[in-house]
Amino acid sequence: MKSTGTASRHLSVRIDRTAEDVYAFASDPMNMPAWAHGLGRSIKKIDGQWVAESSPMGRVVVTFVPRNELGVLDHDVTLPSGETVYNPLRVISDGTGCEVVFTLRQQPGTSDADFERDAGMVAADLDRLRQLTEPA
Repeated sequence: MKSTGTASRHLSVRIDRTAEDVYAFASDPMNMPAWAHGLGRSIKKIDGQWVAESSPMGRVVVTFVPRNELGVLDHDVTLPSGETVYNPLRVISDGTGCEVVFTLRQQPGTSDADFERDAGMVAADLDRLRQLTEPA
């Protein structure tokens, strides 16, 4: 996983739940379709790889960092073109709750308008994660 050297924006949400609880939920690939709609609406493990079948980008392969105690949820998304996009994602403890931070990178050739649209989609995904993990 390496940086693309492009413009980036940090998008975050505060969740009234422990970092450990949110990390446990968010780190399970089977939970991703429930909250990460930008990645896809379904995900399956096929031949040892996590494949998002109904992603807006088409069929993509998602490679996650190993589970860890640091709250790191970074993942690579390999697009149908073969291009791989690195996605930094962290769950950070904040008192009795946590903050989830996603770093969105503007990829080469992505217009400012598309970058803003992508930022809105990530913000919506993070809000869904909050809704699914915060106590009612």
